[in-house]
Amino acid sequence: MTETKLKITGLDCIDCARGLEASVAAAPGVEAVELHFFDGSLTVRGAVDEGQLRKLVTQLGYGVDDGKSASLPPAAEANALGGFWRYMLQQIEAKLALIAGAIILLSLALNWLGAPRWTAIALQIGALILAGWPIARSGLVNLWVNRSFNINFLMTVAGIGAVAIGEYAEAASMILLFSIAEALEGFTNERARGAIAQLKELTPTHALKLADGKELLVPVERLSPGDTILVSPGERIPIDGAVLEGNSDVDQAAITGESIPVWKAPGDEVFGGTVNGSGKLVIQVTRLVGDSSLHRIIELVTQAQSHQSQSQKFIDRFAHYYTPAMVLLALLVAMIPPLFLGAPFLNPADGSRGWLYRALALLIISCPCALVISTPVTMVAGLTRAARAGVLFKGSVFLEALSKLRTFAFDKTGTLTRGEPQVVDSRDLDCQGEADCEPCNNMIALAYALERHSTHPLAQAITREAEHRGLTECYPAAENLVARGGMGLEGVINGHLMTIGSRRLFAEEHNVPPQVDAWVEQAEAEGKTAMLLCDGQQVRGFIAVADTLRKESAAVISELKDMGKKTILLTGDNRVVANKVGGDIGIDEVRASLLPGDKQQIVEILRQDYGPIAMVGDGINDAPALAAANLGIAMGGSGSAQAMETADVVLMADDLHKLPFSIRLSAFANRLIRQNISFSLGSKLLVAVLALFGFTPLWLAVLADMGVSLLVTLNGLRALRFEREKVEARNS
Repeated sequence: MTETKLKITGLDCIDCARGLEASVAAAPGVEAVELHFFDGSLTVRGAVDEGQLRKLVTQLGYGVDDGKSASLPPAAEANALGGFWRYMLQQIEAKLALIAGAIILLSLALNWLGAPRWTAIALQIGALILAGWPIARSGLVNLWVNRSFNINFLMTVAGIGAVAIGEYAEAASMILLFSIAEALEGFTNERARGAIAQLKELTPTHALKLADGKELLVPVERLSPGDTILVSPGERIPIDGAVLEGNSDVDQAAITGESIPVWKAPGDEVFGGTVNGSGKLVIQVTRLVGDSSLHRIIELVTQAQSHQSQSQKFIDRFAHYYTPAMVLLALLVAMIPPLFLGAPFLNPADGSRGWLYRALALLIISCPCALVISTPVTMVAGLTRAARAGVLFKGSVFLEALSKLRTFAFDKTGTLTRGEPQVVDSRDLDCQGEADCEPCNNMIALAYALERHSTHPLAQAITREAEHRGLTECYPAAENLVARGGMGLEGVINGHLMTIGSRRLFAEEHNVPPQVDAWVEQAEAEGKTAMLLCDGQQVRGFIAVADTLRKESAAVISELKDMGKKTILLTGDNRVVANKVGGDIGIDEVRASLLPGDKQQIVEILRQDYGPIAMVGDGINDAPALAAANLGIAMGGSGSAQAMETADVVLMADDLHKLPFSIRLSAFANRLIRQNISFSLGSKLLVAVLALFGFTPLWLAVLADMGVSLLVTLNGLRALRFEREKVEARNS
């Protein structure tokens, strides 16, 4: 089975794009087909001849972009009017419409000058055929292949009907207006697609590779992990890697949404698509270009379209029945009044409109384009705006749902705190009065031997303390390590079974000396996390670790409260520590002493108590809880592939401020969708009622369809600029 990928042009509306997808799916040899409307990418799997596939796409009235044009696309021009004019000149259908428009003007001029009426009629019919042929061909091919009506077929029927009742000028003008409106809608959608295309353009196509003392300019696709590249000041970093040499400030806004450049030194991670500042950097490649953070962002934003929101699913179901119902209504309007009420079928001589004319107006507004596009254009704009701010939504369903959730549960370590706890106190029973006395150092060395290979934040704190005291070579690494269910760790050191763990574990399995228990109680009362150590014979003492709160945690919790959200802290720390943290930042409810499995169960209980719930964590240690929540939110995803996999929403930067921003963006997008749906349905209903009473000319029916489609598209695109003014003001 082969896979063919094409870039489709001329996709003016989602409903028509679905017709193209269905047509390709019905072609011989096609096993699977996927068309993304907002980036125009068509993927076809199966034994398919690419030439035949291109021919089918062309027959349906669309084009294929070979990517050979080096000029700026019209939709990317800063001058929208000039870009639209150039866009029309590049479209065959639009050029035919412009010629038809000139012919219509000529016919009107001849009629005004008193020329024979047949000359004006002939010119108008010629203009109708010229502008209407691409529309009729697309509509008939779609009807033949998909057995369904699209707007092109409905416009063809309306045009023929208008000619049949002698409305030649109106028929030609209607088709001309429709063609120009289609071009304008296509141009607007191309500008919307440009928002996603801008993300793809962030990664350079080539990199300066250092090999054997030489500098080689190579395509980024040829770089492999371990290769070394050179990035000069002001250049974009082409691929993910780690700094080997040099220091520089790097603008990471494209990945994390951070407005302030981040200082990078040897050992620090850098991301492809970010901009190097004032220093020269030598970077070791750590990922293939296809696995880079920016590539994953683009992939997730593109794939997010397939995860439809509830509003979009409803609209799709509604549109499925709307068009056939409106076509049936148009037939009934054309037939029943003349047959049973004696009303005129054709337009009477008094200038009023007959029922066939009214039915044609209804037929024109029966296409659901405006309604169908009202939700997805807003969602894609919102998803793109979020990605630019360093927030990834796995689908529009999650963007829609976020602001509707009333309860948010937070993990503590790495989420509300910085996730870098430090050893702040330690004491052995034989302590000689100093924190770094020999017995206390010996206890730290034993703890390090147990924890040296662990990635848990508390273990990392002990590792940093052992390195600081120079105790890393005192004992060999522990053997036969056994994790004690989230409460501790035990292993063999020099033939002795030793244990490090929580107060809860030691209370159940060890005889804790009263002095050590008193020390631990005092440490926990001060908000510290205490670990006890047993050397196989006795409990030696305790090690206290503390993590600092993020500076924005309290402000973010306050913002959520102002939004009417309930906040809950879920942590494995003891209740004293948990209550202190919760009190410091204003958390509504605290659940403490939880094992990893407990968090998942608590989330399920909270869902029963409070309804749909969001879980905010680091996406690594709390993956089960994220999965159990209605919506999982992971922080710091820029460097974590696991966070991107486990969560529904990923905050790329370690910045909790992105959470209330995301909630506000979700609420704004939902508000735009409600506006679009209301306006689409309301305008169509109004024009339909006017059409029934004979007050809707055909050109107004075209405006009610194509004009409304354009307006809801422009309204939905407002999500791209959500709070940009605030960000720009904050950065200035």
